[in-house]
Amino acid sequence: MAVCIRLTRCGARSKPFFRIVAADDRKPRDGKFIEVLGTYDPRKKDEKININKERFEYWVKNGARLSETVSHLV
Repeated sequence: MAVCIRLTRCGARSKPFFRIVAADDRKPRDGKFIEVLGTYDPRKKDEKININKERFEYWVKNGARLSETVSHLV
């Protein structure tokens, strides 16, 4: 099982809100995930990203890949 740290979309139409999750690489974008690591709200002016650094570092240390979008945000 390859673990990937990526975004999953939440929120209403035209009001996007994303969760940063650790998920199996084979699952769909908004499908089942292992753990929520943080949030990303593109509509906020400041503090768009809220992330649990301990858990994020744990997953990266254990071999989780970052998606392209998450790597740009972090």
